[in-house]
Amino acid sequence: MAYLYRTNSGASGTTATVSAWVKSVDTSFDAGVFQFKSGSEMVPLYINPIVKFRTYISSSTSYGILEANRKMRDFSGWFHIVATIDTTNATAGDRLRVYVNGERITSWSSETYPSQNYSYAPMVSGNFELGKYSSTEGATYLAHVHYCDGYAYEPTVFGSTDATTGEWKINTNPSVSYGTNGVFLKFANSASMVTDSSGNNNTMSLSGSCLQTQDNPSNNFATWNPLKKLTVTLSNGNTTTSGNGDNGVWGTIGESSGKWYWETQQNANSVMMGITHEDVQQTTGRADQAGVYGLQSGNGSYAYYRNNGSSGNSSGFPEITNSNVLCHALDLDNGKYFLGIDGVFKNLSGTNSNVATGADPTFSGLDTTKFWFPFTESRGTGVGCDVNFGNGYFGTTAISSEGTNASGIGKFEYDVPTGFTALSTKGLNE
Repeated sequence: MAYLYRTNSGASGTTATVSAWVKSVDTSFDAGVFQFKSGSEMVPLYINPIVKFRTYISSSTSYGILEANRKMRDFSGWFHIVATIDTTNATAGDRLRVYVNGERITSWSSETYPSQNYSYAPMVSGNFELGKYSSTEGATYLAHVHYCDGYAYEPTVFGSTDATTGEWKINTNPSVSYGTNGVFLKFANSASMVTDSSGNNNTMSLSGSCLQTQDNPSNNFATWNPLKKLTVTLSNGNTTTSGNGDNGVWGTIGESSGKWYWETQQNANSVMMGITHEDVQQTTGRADQAGVYGLQSGNGSYAYYRNNGSSGNSSGFPEITNSNVLCHALDLDNGKYFLGIDGVFKNLSGTNSNVATGADPTFSGLDTTKFWFPFTESRGTGVGCDVNFGNGYFGTTAISSEGTNASGIGKFEYDVPTGFTALSTKGLNE
């Protein structure tokens, strides 16, 4: 867990705007986007799973509460959130405003506003904290964060509607003023994720450690899906699994055509890593069902395979160990699925595959009228895997040497086969 923070000095207590692109990973607890905090007093915005913009002043007294009826349960993509504080506004209902993807939230289960010109002490001289609510840290990806001290802006300053797709998209260089305490965090420098690009040189501090990911609002990558799992624990931005006894999880992006590549690495034996299609039921022991393909570790000298309802020891595919990277090349144009260990692809008889020509796939005959998803299942106790959908990490460990990748989308340990690309929005648009 981690969060970023900086102490304000003489900031406006009446007027501010915070704009952030957010990809939520879990709303089973309070996922903080930002907060102004001083002791027990705070002005936070968090998700659980509804958007909550609350103020806790003088410990038990609140000066403004907004709790949305709208629920934020989409873990598969990024959304843009803007919170505007302007207690100088003559209209009470405009003193606290929240926007998601350019649209103002107007339906609230709880809705109270501060008195006109009320000054929030935690904004004036408290900490400005990102990725934290109260004492709970983490639980979100963050990108392009703007904090404008003393200014009330609309979301159209930070984002706009794409004329072709109709989607809300990021404005990478908005024309705004930041005030004395404001910051603009691009997270562009992996060596210094706390660098301020506002011109104020208001470098923030980091508690814990954070990673720069390829996943961003302009290119959204697949992760494991917290809405499509059994009793599996997800961590590291939904790229790490841990579970017990035949419980699995799907990826967030599936396709019925195209050629796709990703990598997995187990953290203990008895982990099945592979694919499944849309019609397979979400039940315990799903890896034993028809419509599931992949390899499982922990069966001696050879990998244990799952092949459309059948299973057994392969006669030539080597055992998977914790140090191995299992390479997945899914060809949905031809109904073939290639699996390799440390960049060497084989079929179940041990013959080397030629992914470029389609020869000797590990599995063939996939039904391409269906959507297929990455899938993993914990077959033992307390076991799981790390996935690299292109972020360049297995858990929190960076790939050791980046392989070649003609598409230029994502960072992988081994060479991406010709014609294959990452499961991401840019990959889908190729």
